[in-house]
This record gives sequence, structure tokens and C-alpha cells, in this order.
Amino acid sequence: MDIILFLAHSEEDGALGQPAREALGAAVELSQALRGTLVAAVYGATVQPAADAIANCGASRFLAVAGEDFASARYATNAAACEALIRAAQATIVITAATSRSSRITAGVTLRVGGCVDTHVTGIAADSGSVTLTRWFYRQRIEASLTRTQRPWVLLLDPSAHAAWQGESGSVTPEPIAVPVSESMRRTTVRGTITPPADQQTIRPDAKLLFVAGAGWTKKQKDGQTHVPEAETIIVDFLKKSKASLGSSKSLVEMSGENQSALRFMSHLNQVGQTGATPRHPKGLSACCHGEEPHTVGWRFIGERRAINLDPNCGWARGKADVLYVADAFEVMSKVNALLGS
Repeated sequence: MDIILFLAHSEEDGALGQPAREALGAAVELSQALRGTLVAAVYGATVQPAADAIANCGASRFLAVAGEDFASARYATNAAACEALIRAAQATIVITAATSRSSRITAGVTLRVGGCVDTHVTGIAADSGSVTLTRWFYRQRIEASLTRTQRPWVLLLDPSAHAAWQGESGSVTPEPIAVPVSESMRRTTVRGTITPPADQQTIRPDAKLLFVAGAGWTKKQKDGQTHVPEAETIIVDFLKKSKASLGSSKSLVEMSGENQSALRFMSHLNQVGQTGATPRHPKGLSACCHGEEPHTVGWRFIGERRAINLDPNCGWARGKADVLYVADAFEVMSKVNALLGS
């Protein structure tokens, strides 16, 4: 019988993040499909709030590695904690969220326990006792289904690829797993984190809306002139008020390298598409972008897609957007900002 281990790290306040709840949802479904045993394991500085939050998930055991040594994203201590939890659970399948913290250590941990690992997992299913995962290759243009016989099998589930587990919290006492920490493991110390102010941050993975700007914002408008400063004001104002995440077409982010007028806050980190990111947001709104195929590849995981373009025959109108507004983006977004500010 398979033992499915849900493995997660707690947040600073001891709670579980959204990606971890999504991984738990996948682990619960898989254990039910395989009629296997579900074990939940959490590591971090404080784990009790996380354990209580998932007390009714159906796990037969709750394991924990807790202490200040496991508070930060340090490879040596985090890897030791995960190895200990996998061995204690005697897991055959391990499901964890592909956060930056877990992705950094999972390959090394898997090697230590003699297993195999698959990353960027977007789906997990079981049929007649055989587990199959799906994942994307070549910038999400090729979907593959994989199955393996080697155990333990560690699966890194991409955020937003599965519905989060929903259930009542309760009270549970996790079984503590001892992990010796030597002084050599403490050599790396985390001095703190530096993040931009909320109103300056443009990439927000947890945002409900993705706003993507195209090169049309920097082109000549109806009066025959460019209005780049005005475009910057409109976009930044919208991002501040809506708390949306900002994306860009490839042509727009490359303008700065071609000595053309470009939006100063835009970089290649904002690029969405075949050679950019493939974000996952419930809704997406594109403005001044023609919806070319390489760009819309990055929209594959967006739930509801809408676009604003003056050209009714643009790529968005060819089945790539759920709704196309044939209108001037400057005028529409200015009115939207006014409504958001009222």
C-alpha cells in the first residue's frame, strides 16, 4: 500500500501558505484514489498553527520538525528536516509545493533517500493503482504524462495547478521528529530580506488579476504623437489601485534595448509568453497587445482572458480572448482608474 506524504514548510507565523494547501489537496485526492495512507509533515520555526489548520485532512499521522534552526530557507537544515520526515513516514510518494524554498532542496533530499523527483508537475492522477503525472515542456507548448516505478517518488506541484484543500481546522499534536543540527549546518545565516514597497512591486504571483501591456502603449496615438509618460501614469495608477500583477509582451520589454521610448518600470522579468513567464491568475486583461501566438502561450493557465485593442481583427479576436473590447486603451484605463479611485 502506498504511503503518500504531504510535505510543507510553515510560514513565519506558523501557518500554511496557499501553494501548500494546493499540494495538500492533491495529496488527499491521490491517497483516496489509491486507497493509500496519508501522512502530513510540516517543518519550520513554529508548526502548531499549520498542523491545527489541516487536522481534519484525513491524515493518519502528523509529523513535525520544529525549532529556530528551521525558521529560514537554509539549505543544510531544511534538507536535513525533509530527509528525516520522508524516512520517518516511510513514504513512497511525496507531494510538496514548488515554492522557492522547497524547490531549492528537493533534488538533494531525493538523492539522499534514494528516490526520484519530478518538477513543474501540473496534475496528478491514479488509474488502477498506477500514478500518472502531467507536466509541460518547451515553455508549456508540449504536455507530457509520466509514470515511474522508483520509490520514493517526489513530486513538486506548481502553484495554482490544483485546487487548495478546504476543511475545518482542529487540534492535533504532531509527532516530533528529531533532527540533529551541527555547527557546520549553521554556517549560513539569513540576515533579513529586502523587498520593494508594495506600491513599487509589479510582479504579484498571488494577485487575482494579471494586467499585460503591449507595445501599443508607446506607439503614436490619434493625434500623431506618442504619450509614453501618460501611459506610465495610467498603468502605474491602475496597478496601485487594483493590486494587479504586471506582465508585458516581448516587443515592449525589448524596446529599451533598441533606444526606443519604453516604460521605465518594465523589464524582462515582466515578460509573458513563449520566452517569458507563464503566470497563473484567475483573470487576465491585455491592453495594446495584438495577441500574437508566442505571447498568448504565456496565458495558457489564465482563467478568464480579456483584451482591449482598437483592431477588431487582432489575434485576441481569433479565439484567444474570452472578451475583446474594441476601444482605445488610454481612454478605457483612464475611466477605470477614475472608477477605482471613487
